[in-house]
Amino acid sequence: MRLRHIELFQAILQTGSLTAAAELLHISQPAASKILKHAEQQLGFALFDRVRGKLQPTAEARVLQQQTERLAIDLQNLRRLADNLGRGEECTLRLICTPALAQALLPRAMRAWRERYPHTPCQLATQHTAEIVEALLLREADLGLTLQAVEHPGLSTRLLTEGRMRVIAPPGWWPERELSTPLRLQALAGVPLIGLDTRDALGGLLRGHLEELDPPPRIHTWVQTYQLARQLVASGQGVALVDPLTALSGDGGGVQARLLEPAIAVPVYALTRAHEQPVPAQKALLEQIVAQAQSLLAVERPADIALLRP
Repeated sequence: MRLRHIELFQAILQTGSLTAAAELLHISQPAASKILKHAEQQLGFALFDRVRGKLQPTAEARVLQQQTERLAIDLQNLRRLADNLGRGEECTLRLICTPALAQALLPRAMRAWRERYPHTPCQLATQHTAEIVEALLLREADLGLTLQAVEHPGLSTRLLTEGRMRVIAPPGWWPERELSTPLRLQALAGVPLIGLDTRDALGGLLRGHLEELDPPPRIHTWVQTYQLARQLVASGQGVALVDPLTALSGDGGGVQARLLEPAIAVPVYALTRAHEQPVPAQKALLEQIVAQAQSLLAVERPADIALLRP
């Protein structure tokens, strides 16, 4: 099948009619009919049957559908990449990061950065790590921030800072005198806990530790973001294990926070495309992000935190 055949095939599957598919592809109905006929002649079998005025895929078409959908997505991504290259938005700083880092680090870092770059256009977005990688590779973003290490030949990964996992609880959960001492993991046995989606790298690591507790924590609610976990804790629905930046940020309501023992490292990484030098505005923003992280994590012991200048 040629690319034009695949485009029409997908359009018919989406719309259910040849006329609507032609409109979707901005071609005439006779042209669409000719493309479909040519595709079926090359394949040697029919792709659609007409049922009650609509085109229904044949059994053979159903077999082809999954593979052609993948090709269609790849083609769409190629066009997005070409469009982004053609726009040439070198002057715009495009940052994408995980929700936790956006809430804990970006507001103050952006305020300081704006003092140096008051007129530089900036686009900010939040996504999970897999989507951050895709956005960078498609040139829809220039800089990514994540709590997960990423290994990809097309990307460069730089460690910015590293703190320690914390346990957060509703106000009054622990006596004030205990807040300065780490909480042993065993203390979470049988405790109501807000669970973190294990598709997150830290979530998967924590699940292994928690499953060893006897009895295990009582987890009835699972979340995908640290901020939502913090908000649920602040409303009195249990405790949670979160990254230190979320634990120590002032947003989301008041909570108590303690270091977890044994220590679990939480790194912050900057992602850029490989073999591309960051522009001065990008370097300056990374400097402000590190400075904000240093301010938040200053309450931890020096041995517990490493800070690297970009």
